Amino acid sequence: MNTQGMAAPTPHRTAPSSGNPGHGTRAPAGEAGGPGRGGMATAAMTLGVIGLFTSVFFVGGLLGVIGTVLGIAGLRTAGRTGAGRGRAITGVVTSVLAIALSILFALFMAWYANKTQECYRPDSFQEYTQCVSRHLSGN
Repeated sequence: MNTQGMAAPTPHRTAPSSGNPGHGTRAPAGEAGGPGRGGMATAAMTLGVIGLFTSVFFVGGLLGVIGTVLGIAGLRTAGRTGAGRGRAITGVVTSVLAIALSILFALFMAWYANKTQECYRPDSFQEYTQCVSRHLSGN
């Protein structure tokens, strides 16, 4: 008893923490180490953004395909756990844009090569640029 005549609260005793939740328990969703923290969604978003920047090197299309698959998987996971939905959507959108940019750049390169195929054996860079200029202007 304390000085006011009331029983003192009993202290809670806890086992030494090893950094892991107790046996048979799970960390809440969204906490570090817990389920549903959106790993696939984060990977999809990262691949989508990198894919956008590398789409002119044709690597972006491949990264976009992988990012799209991971983003869709992240959306399904987000539907169950509620974590990572925004990152998954961002990943899918940026990945699809990376694929589209890669395709557009490939089409542009094919068109450019077709228009300027006669200019590929110049004697100098100046002659090459003049030849390309003539072919692209239609003269």
